[in-house]
Amino acid sequence: MSLMSDAIPALFSDALTLAHASWRPVLRAGLAAVAKANPSYLPELAADSFLPTDGRLFAAFSQPLENIRYVLVGEGPYPRAESATGYCFMDGAVNALWSEKGLSRQVNRATSLRNFMKMLLVADGHLKKGHTSGAAMEPIAAQANAPDSPWIQTRTELQDKLLGQGFLLLNAALVFRPHVPPLKEARAWQPLLQAVLAALADPAQRHQAGLPVLVLWGKAAELLSALPASALFPRVVSEHPYNLSFIDHSGMQELFGPMQLLQRADADRLHVK
Repeated sequence: MSLMSDAIPALFSDALTLAHASWRPVLRAGLAAVAKANPSYLPELAADSFLPTDGRLFAAFSQPLENIRYVLVGEGPYPRAESATGYCFMDGAVNALWSEKGLSRQVNRATSLRNFMKMLLVADGHLKKGHTSGAAMEPIAAQANAPDSPWIQTRTELQDKLLGQGFLLLNAALVFRPHVPPLKEARAWQPLLQAVLAALADPAQRHQAGLPVLVLWGKAAELLSALPASALFPRVVSEHPYNLSFIDHSGMQELFGPMQLLQRADADRLHVK
């Protein structure tokens, strides 16, 4: 066994089992790069408590590398064990998306997810800019809860819709620890993210035309701009969706609006008046 492999605790090697096979060599190389840049980081992390739990560190890499059309980069995992899934901003504590009068209590607690959904509703003309709460949500909730509703109903469906569009839902910091600043954690993972971007830019790894679009949310995601491979990719940048201003971000509306993420695949387009 090499000295480099000794610097990668089994905890992280074992977590590769949730990644698609096409990603595993890339992630192994990324872990080696993390260990080379900061030999103490992974052993210290392995001895600490962090989120996500249950080996979900690389869960976001669940679909083939060649299927990736967008790399959505957020800040870090939700700071709750039941919420941190390994997928960027996909709160595992959320099941139902809707309540009788608007978004569900679980969605409203997951601030980033709440603002993301409201951004989608504004982009599609269901909500008006500056009017996204209270009474404005009631007709949408009524349609979402109606029999044979064309709206998706669960966070899992939303996640599946994003994956179906070719999203890699990645966090700049792959782990959360309450005693470590998110930006410091994100910097430790930059060598792995460089390996990920380099693989996505490599024509030998991809069998479709065009590079994925980088969708960067917040200060931690903007750290990717310092990575050499990031200059190759088209990008859309915004504040993190925990900011209310994210709802009205025109670049996000233009990107996500046409995807119709809140509608079932078999649903006709809704027109809320």
